[in-house]
Amino acid sequence: MYARRARFDLFHGTNFDVPLWKKRPSLVTIHDLSALLHPEKHRSRLVRRARLRLPLVARVADMIITPTESVKREVCQRFNVKSEKVSAIHLAARQSFQPVPFAQTAEIRKRLGIEDEFLLFVGTLEPRKNLLTLLKAFEQIVAQSSRHPQLVIAGGEGWLMNEVSAYLKKASISGRLRVTGYLDDDDLRALYSSCRVFIYPSVYEGFGLPPLEAMACGAPVIAGRIPSLQETLGSAARLVEPLDVDALAKSTIELLEDEKQRQKLKAAGREQAERYSWENTARRTLDVYQSLVNTM
Repeated sequence: MYARRARFDLFHGTNFDVPLWKKRPSLVTIHDLSALLHPEKHRSRLVRRARLRLPLVARVADMIITPTESVKREVCQRFNVKSEKVSAIHLAARQSFQPVPFAQTAEIRKRLGIEDEFLLFVGTLEPRKNLLTLLKAFEQIVAQSSRHPQLVIAGGEGWLMNEVSAYLKKASISGRLRVTGYLDDDDLRALYSSCRVFIYPSVYEGFGLPPLEAMACGAPVIAGRIPSLQETLGSAARLVEPLDVDALAKSTIELLEDEKQRQKLKAAGREQAERYSWENTARRTLDVYQSLVNTM
Protein backbone atom coordinates (compact mmCIF):
# COMPACT_ATOMS: atom_id res chain seq x y z
CA MET A 1 0.00 0.00 0.00
CA TYR A 2 2.82 2.43 0.84
CA ALA A 3 4.57 1.72 -2.45
CA ARG A 4 1.32 2.39 -4.31
CA ARG A 5 0.91 5.82 -2.69
CA ALA A 6 4.53 6.97 -2.56
CA ARG A 7 5.96 9.24 -5.22
CA PHE A 8 9.33 7.84 -6.16
CA ASP A 9 11.18 7.44 -9.43
CA LEU A 10 12.25 3.82 -8.98
CA PHE A 11 11.43 0.88 -6.73
CA HIS A 12 14.28 -1.53 -5.87
CA GLY A 13 13.18 -4.75 -4.24
CA THR A 14 16.44 -5.88 -2.65
CA ASN A 15 15.20 -9.32 -1.58
CA PHE A 16 13.40 -11.21 -4.37
CA ASP A 17 10.25 -9.07 -4.57
CA VAL A 18 8.67 -6.01 -6.19
CA PRO A 19 5.09 -4.72 -6.33
CA LEU A 20 3.28 -6.39 -9.20
CA TRP A 21 1.50 -3.19 -10.24
CA LYS A 22 3.34 -1.07 -12.82
CA LYS A 23 3.09 2.64 -11.96
CA ARG A 24 6.84 3.06 -11.43
CA PRO A 25 10.01 1.49 -12.88
CA SER A 26 11.10 -1.44 -10.75
CA LEU A 27 14.29 -3.38 -10.15
CA VAL A 28 14.59 -6.63 -8.22
CA THR A 29 17.58 -8.42 -6.73
CA ILE A 30 17.35 -12.19 -7.06
CA HIS A 31 20.13 -13.52 -4.85
CA ASP A 32 19.77 -17.15 -5.88
CA LEU A 33 17.29 -19.78 -7.06
CA SER A 34 17.94 -22.22 -4.25
CA ALA A 35 14.27 -22.72 -3.36
CA LEU A 36 13.51 -23.67 -6.98
CA LEU A 37 16.63 -25.66 -7.84
CA HIS A 38 16.96 -27.43 -4.47
CA PRO A 39 13.39 -27.49 -3.05
CA GLU A 40 14.16 -30.45 -0.79
CA LYS A 41 16.56 -28.24 1.17
CA HIS A 42 13.94 -25.62 2.11
CA ARG A 43 10.71 -25.43 4.04
CA SER A 44 7.73 -26.27 1.84
CA ARG A 45 6.05 -22.91 2.51
CA LEU A 46 9.04 -21.00 1.08
CA VAL A 47 9.21 -23.30 -1.94
CA ARG A 48 5.52 -22.80 -2.72
CA ARG A 49 5.85 -19.04 -2.50
CA ALA A 50 8.98 -18.99 -4.69
CA ARG A 51 7.28 -21.12 -7.34
CA LEU A 52 4.28 -18.81 -7.44
CA ARG A 53 5.91 -15.43 -6.95
CA LEU A 54 9.37 -15.47 -8.55
CA PRO A 55 8.23 -16.03 -12.16
CA LEU A 56 5.82 -13.08 -11.80
CA VAL A 57 8.46 -10.85 -10.24
CA ALA A 58 11.00 -11.71 -12.94
CA ARG A 59 8.46 -10.82 -15.64
CA VAL A 60 7.15 -7.61 -14.05
CA ALA A 61 10.47 -6.06 -12.96
CA ASP A 62 12.09 -3.82 -15.54
CA MET A 63 15.57 -4.96 -14.53
CA ILE A 64 17.03 -7.77 -12.40
CA ILE A 65 20.27 -7.81 -10.42
CA THR A 66 22.00 -11.07 -9.50
CA PRO A 67 25.21 -11.48 -7.46
CA THR A 68 27.00 -13.66 -10.03
CA GLU A 69 26.98 -14.54 -13.70
CA SER A 70 26.02 -18.09 -12.74
CA VAL A 71 22.79 -16.92 -11.08
CA LYS A 72 22.16 -14.64 -14.05
CA ARG A 73 22.29 -17.65 -16.37
CA GLU A 74 19.91 -19.57 -14.09
CA VAL A 75 17.44 -16.66 -14.01
CA CYS A 76 17.51 -16.24 -17.79
CA GLN A 77 17.00 -19.96 -18.39
CA ARG A 78 14.40 -20.56 -15.69
CA PHE A 79 12.20 -17.54 -16.43
CA ASN A 80 12.95 -17.07 -20.14
CA VAL A 81 14.40 -13.62 -19.44
CA LYS A 82 16.57 -11.81 -21.98
CA SER A 83 20.20 -11.45 -20.93
CA GLU A 84 20.19 -7.65 -21.30
CA LYS A 85 17.50 -7.40 -18.61
CA VAL A 86 19.81 -8.91 -15.98
CA SER A 87 22.95 -7.34 -14.47
CA ALA A 88 25.34 -9.56 -12.53
CA ILE A 89 26.92 -7.39 -9.82
CA HIS A 90 29.38 -9.04 -7.46
CA LEU A 91 29.29 -8.52 -3.71
CA ALA A 92 32.40 -8.16 -1.51
CA ALA A 93 33.83 -8.85 1.92
CA ARG A 94 33.43 -5.87 4.22
CA GLN A 95 36.57 -3.80 4.85
CA SER A 96 36.53 -4.85 8.50
CA PHE A 97 37.59 -8.34 7.45
CA GLN A 98 41.37 -8.04 7.59
CA PRO A 99 44.02 -10.41 9.00
CA VAL A 100 44.50 -10.40 12.77
CA PRO A 101 47.85 -11.60 14.22
CA PHE A 102 47.45 -15.09 15.68
CA ALA A 103 48.46 -14.00 19.20
CA GLN A 104 45.73 -11.35 19.22
CA THR A 105 43.05 -13.98 18.60
CA ALA A 106 43.86 -15.96 21.77
CA GLU A 107 41.42 -14.19 24.09
CA ILE A 108 38.47 -14.61 21.72
CA ARG A 109 39.30 -18.26 21.07
CA LYS A 110 39.61 -18.96 24.78
CA ARG A 111 36.20 -17.40 25.43
CA LEU A 112 34.69 -19.56 22.69
CA GLY A 113 36.46 -22.75 23.78
CA ILE A 114 38.56 -23.01 20.62
CA GLU A 115 42.05 -24.47 20.58
CA ASP A 116 45.10 -23.23 18.67
CA GLU A 117 44.61 -25.64 15.76
CA PHE A 118 41.16 -25.80 14.22
CA LEU A 119 39.20 -26.07 10.99
CA LEU A 120 36.41 -23.56 10.44
CA PHE A 121 33.01 -23.44 8.77
CA VAL A 122 30.87 -20.27 8.86
CA GLY A 123 27.29 -20.04 7.63
CA THR A 124 23.65 -20.54 8.49
CA LEU A 125 23.07 -24.13 9.57
CA GLU A 126 20.81 -25.37 6.79
CA PRO A 127 20.85 -28.30 4.34
CA ARG A 128 22.48 -26.72 1.30
CA LYS A 129 25.57 -25.89 3.36
CA ASN A 130 26.26 -29.64 3.29
CA LEU A 131 27.39 -30.03 6.88
CA LEU A 132 26.84 -33.79 6.87
CA THR A 133 29.58 -34.21 4.27
CA LEU A 134 31.85 -31.95 6.32
CA LEU A 135 31.25 -33.98 9.48
CA LYS A 136 31.91 -37.28 7.72
CA ALA A 137 35.10 -35.87 6.21
CA PHE A 138 36.17 -34.61 9.62
CA GLU A 139 35.85 -38.13 11.02
CA GLN A 140 38.33 -39.28 8.37
CA ILE A 141 40.64 -36.36 9.11
CA VAL A 142 40.76 -37.19 12.81
CA ALA A 143 41.39 -40.87 12.04
CA GLN A 144 43.96 -40.45 9.27
CA SER A 145 45.90 -37.27 10.02
CA SER A 146 48.83 -36.96 12.37
CA ARG A 147 47.27 -33.67 13.47
CA HIS A 148 44.11 -33.56 15.56
CA PRO A 149 42.38 -30.22 14.97
CA GLN A 150 39.04 -29.11 16.27
CA LEU A 151 36.19 -28.50 13.87
CA VAL A 152 34.48 -25.18 14.62
CA ILE A 153 31.03 -24.55 13.13
CA ALA A 154 29.92 -20.93 13.46
CA GLY A 155 26.53 -19.68 12.39
CA GLY A 156 22.93 -19.17 13.31
CA GLU A 157 20.55 -22.11 13.48
CA GLY A 158 18.57 -22.59 10.30
CA TRP A 159 16.16 -25.33 9.27
CA LEU A 160 15.79 -29.02 8.32
CA MET A 161 18.88 -30.15 10.22
CA ASN A 162 17.45 -33.33 11.76
CA GLU A 163 19.75 -35.58 9.72
CA VAL A 164 22.84 -33.73 10.94
CA SER A 165 21.61 -33.81 14.55
CA ALA A 166 21.00 -37.55 14.33
CA TYR A 167 24.45 -38.13 12.88
CA LEU A 168 26.13 -36.17 15.64
CA LYS A 169 24.46 -38.29 18.33
CA LYS A 170 26.27 -41.40 17.08
CA ALA A 171 29.47 -39.84 15.66
CA SER A 172 32.83 -40.34 17.35
CA ILE A 173 33.95 -36.74 16.80
CA SER A 174 31.71 -34.87 19.22
CA GLY A 175 34.66 -34.22 21.55
CA ARG A 176 36.54 -32.45 18.74
CA LEU A 177 33.56 -30.39 17.58
CA ARG A 178 32.69 -26.85 18.69
CA VAL A 179 29.42 -25.24 17.59
CA THR A 180 29.46 -21.56 18.52
CA GLY A 181 26.15 -20.24 17.22
CA TYR A 182 25.96 -16.82 15.57
CA LEU A 183 29.07 -14.65 16.01
CA ASP A 184 29.66 -10.93 15.52
CA ASP A 185 32.24 -9.58 13.09
CA ASP A 186 35.00 -9.17 15.68
CA ASP A 187 34.76 -12.83 16.67
CA LEU A 188 34.50 -13.96 13.06
CA ARG A 189 37.53 -11.92 12.03
CA ALA A 190 39.57 -13.58 14.78
CA LEU A 191 38.49 -17.07 13.73
CA TYR A 192 38.96 -16.45 10.01
CA SER A 193 42.46 -15.16 10.75
CA SER A 194 43.55 -18.02 13.01
CA CYS A 195 42.00 -21.16 11.49
CA ARG A 196 44.26 -23.70 9.83
CA VAL A 197 41.77 -24.19 6.98
CA PHE A 198 38.39 -22.67 6.18
CA ILE A 199 36.02 -25.28 4.69
CA TYR A 200 32.84 -24.44 2.80
CA PRO A 201 31.39 -27.52 1.02
CA SER A 202 28.09 -25.89 0.01
CA VAL A 203 26.08 -27.56 -2.75
CA TYR A 204 24.53 -24.26 -3.91
CA GLU A 205 25.26 -20.55 -3.44
CA GLY A 206 24.23 -17.30 -5.02
CA PHE A 207 27.62 -15.73 -4.28
CA GLY A 208 29.38 -17.19 -1.25
CA LEU A 209 30.40 -14.42 1.15
CA PRO A 210 31.90 -16.51 4.01
CA PRO A 211 34.76 -18.01 1.96
CA LEU A 212 35.56 -14.59 0.50
CA GLU A 213 35.57 -13.08 4.01
CA ALA A 214 37.88 -15.88 5.11
CA MET A 215 40.22 -15.14 2.20
CA ALA A 216 40.26 -11.45 3.09
CA CYS A 217 41.46 -12.45 6.57
CA GLY A 218 44.19 -14.68 5.19
CA ALA A 219 42.61 -18.13 5.60
CA PRO A 220 43.36 -20.91 3.11
CA VAL A 221 40.01 -22.05 1.68
CA ILE A 222 38.55 -25.35 0.52
CA ALA A 223 35.11 -25.02 -1.07
CA GLY A 224 32.55 -26.91 -3.10
CA ARG A 225 33.11 -27.02 -6.84
CA ILE A 226 29.88 -25.29 -7.87
CA PRO A 227 29.43 -22.54 -10.50
CA SER A 228 29.00 -19.55 -8.19
CA LEU A 229 32.01 -20.42 -6.01
CA GLN A 230 34.14 -21.16 -9.06
CA GLU A 231 33.26 -17.66 -10.26
CA THR A 232 33.74 -15.93 -6.90
CA LEU A 233 36.84 -17.74 -5.61
CA GLY A 234 38.58 -18.54 -8.89
CA SER A 235 41.82 -20.49 -8.55
CA ALA A 236 42.53 -19.02 -5.10
CA ALA A 237 40.70 -21.87 -3.33
CA ARG A 238 40.91 -25.63 -3.49
CA LEU A 239 37.63 -26.81 -4.98
CA VAL A 240 36.23 -30.31 -4.44
CA GLU A 241 33.00 -32.02 -5.45
CA PRO A 242 30.63 -31.04 -2.63
CA LEU A 243 29.36 -34.56 -1.86
CA ASP A 244 32.73 -36.32 -2.14
CA VAL A 245 33.63 -37.06 1.50
CA ASP A 246 36.94 -38.73 0.61
CA ALA A 247 38.10 -35.84 -1.59
CA LEU A 248 37.25 -33.28 1.06
CA ALA A 249 39.10 -35.21 3.76
CA LYS A 250 42.12 -35.79 1.53
CA SER A 251 42.38 -32.15 0.45
CA THR A 252 42.08 -30.94 4.05
CA ILE A 253 44.75 -33.34 5.35
CA GLU A 254 47.10 -32.24 2.57
CA LEU A 255 46.72 -28.60 3.60
CA LEU A 256 47.10 -29.37 7.29
CA GLU A 257 50.40 -31.12 6.61
CA ASP A 258 51.81 -28.87 3.89
CA GLU A 259 52.62 -25.41 5.23
CA LYS A 260 54.00 -24.24 1.88
CA GLN A 261 50.67 -24.92 0.18
CA ARG A 262 48.79 -23.27 3.03
CA GLN A 263 50.84 -20.09 2.65
CA LYS A 264 50.37 -20.15 -1.12
CA LEU A 265 46.58 -20.34 -0.75
CA LYS A 266 46.56 -17.67 1.96
CA ALA A 267 48.35 -15.22 -0.36
CA ALA A 268 46.20 -16.10 -3.37
CA GLY A 269 43.04 -15.73 -1.31
CA ARG A 270 43.88 -12.26 -0.09
CA GLU A 271 44.65 -11.18 -3.64
CA GLN A 272 41.34 -12.64 -4.84
CA ALA A 273 39.33 -10.91 -2.09
CA GLU A 274 40.90 -7.56 -2.98
CA ARG A 275 39.36 -7.78 -6.44
CA TYR A 276 35.94 -7.11 -4.94
CA SER A 277 34.71 -3.95 -3.23
CA TRP A 278 31.38 -2.62 -2.02
CA GLU A 279 32.26 0.69 -3.67
CA ASN A 280 32.24 -1.05 -7.04
CA THR A 281 29.01 -2.86 -6.13
CA ALA A 282 27.37 0.47 -5.26
CA ARG A 283 28.69 2.19 -8.39
CA ARG A 284 27.40 -0.54 -10.70
CA THR A 285 24.04 -0.60 -8.92
CA LEU A 286 23.73 3.17 -9.33
CA ASP A 287 24.45 2.73 -13.05
CA VAL A 288 21.48 0.38 -13.27
CA TYR A 289 19.30 2.92 -11.40
CA GLN A 290 20.30 5.70 -13.77
CA SER A 291 19.77 3.63 -16.89
CA LEU A 292 16.28 2.65 -15.74
CA VAL A 293 15.23 6.18 -14.78
CA ASN A 294 16.62 7.63 -18.03
CA THR A 295 14.76 5.18 -20.24
CA MET A 296 11.35 5.33 -18.54
